[in-house]
Amino acid sequence: MNTLRKIHLAFFTLLLVTGATSCKKWLTLKPSDGIVGDTFWQTKEQLASAVNGIYASLIGNPPGITDRSMAEYLFMWGELRGDMVIPSNGATNYDIDIYNVNLQSTNTIVNWRGIYRTINYCNTVIKLAPGVLTKDKTLTQEQLGSYLSEAYTIRALMYFYLVRSFGDVPLKLNATTSDDQLEQLPKSKQAEVLDQIVNDLKTAEMTAVFTYGNTASDKGRVTKYTIYSLMADVYLWMDKYNDCITACDNVINSGRFGLITNRNFFYQIYDLGNSNESIFEFQYSKEALNPFYPMFTTTKRRYQASDAVMETIYTIDYVNPDSIDYRADGASVISSSNLISKFLFDATADASYNHWIVYRYADILLMKAEALNQLGRGPEALKLLYDVRRRSHAQPATDPAPDPNSVDQVTDFIVAERAREFSFEGKRWYDVLRNAKRNNYARLDIILDMVRTAVPPERQQSALNKYRDHNSHYFPVYFYELSTDKNLEQNPFYQ
Repeated sequence: MNTLRKIHLAFFTLLLVTGATSCKKWLTLKPSDGIVGDTFWQTKEQLASAVNGIYASLIGNPPGITDRSMAEYLFMWGELRGDMVIPSNGATNYDIDIYNVNLQSTNTIVNWRGIYRTINYCNTVIKLAPGVLTKDKTLTQEQLGSYLSEAYTIRALMYFYLVRSFGDVPLKLNATTSDDQLEQLPKSKQAEVLDQIVNDLKTAEMTAVFTYGNTASDKGRVTKYTIYSLMADVYLWMDKYNDCITACDNVINSGRFGLITNRNFFYQIYDLGNSNESIFEFQYSKEALNPFYPMFTTTKRRYQASDAVMETIYTIDYVNPDSIDYRADGASVISSSNLISKFLFDATADASYNHWIVYRYADILLMKAEALNQLGRGPEALKLLYDVRRRSHAQPATDPAPDPNSVDQVTDFIVAERAREFSFEGKRWYDVLRNAKRNNYARLDIILDMVRTAVPPERQQSALNKYRDHNSHYFPVYFYELSTDKNLEQNPFYQ
């Protein structure tokens, strides 16, 4: 947690000009030791800038800080331990070590500083925003509540990534607004952090808006539907299936979202962005490029799709070449080169700004299907799953025709369909782990079967032995944090 103690809170803001298009500009609001109440938190405009700074931290780094972008971490954390991505020519040793299940605490991919930096921005807004109400009489209680709901929700989202990736993590709910507020924290249990996430989301739900009045803001900022989507995901991780279904139904019954069913749905979702299917996206632009062009293209690309993506996950119809899954070749991947193309529509080195999608409507349908299946309502679950498959023109070869009353068979179908629907969206490892760990790891085979197909043959036995230890399913704490925060302990598998 020492990362937080040493950050100079250089809030930077993202100004959104909405309409037919949106424009983003970076502004440094304060370059040094904190944003203190007597110099900054005076007006509703300053409060808006601080909240925009939270969103800005999701798509880039503050001035003077060199790090990977948030979306790059979320991609790596959700995909590199799965079976759909492999290292390519430009892969680092850190990438290869994760692929070979040889993860150590010195691997920079497990550095959580960016996540906690955003959490601290949220904490700062939560702490200092209420004071603006007494200083700026034009700020309404409703506006304040909306801003706070955004901070609570993004904090919850960040902690959700942390607990799924590291297990037990430090739970910091107080703002570090200057360097004299030094604090070292031990880890909190995963269950405690999950309870805090739920509390944050319930708090946020009370004052969040349904709409900001324009599409770019509704898709790029927190609304009640963002909160419902995250709630569904958290409840599913916690095995609270009825609560998950309720959260999903809040989105479904709103009538504001739907599956795009025309042949060009992929272009609408991933190239144009902010589609009718979208619920929450990181909003990249010409002024704030995404990280994917150098990651996935050129001769120095770090990652590419595994052969299994086309051969077994989507499959190829060799008899009828016109029969294709619309999400497969030419959409998520280029089969001739295994290039990951999902976030590269019309992209160039100087113009790569396809959005990173956190939640969309298909996710809601498949999360609800998973919850229904766990409650023994397999036929209802399969109906939702087939809705997603039909619009995507999924191949018959990928339909195992499961027994609707077999929880395990329907589970396997859902996990496989989520791989097809959300390929390279940073969800694969979390989907596999969530289903494997359920009921005290009754389905550990889901992870082990994936290892058998993904890990190089000469390393498979070692990888299988490691993954049989449940503690190995979480990242190690980055070595620098351990050396600077003596209250932290290394995760058990790496001790």
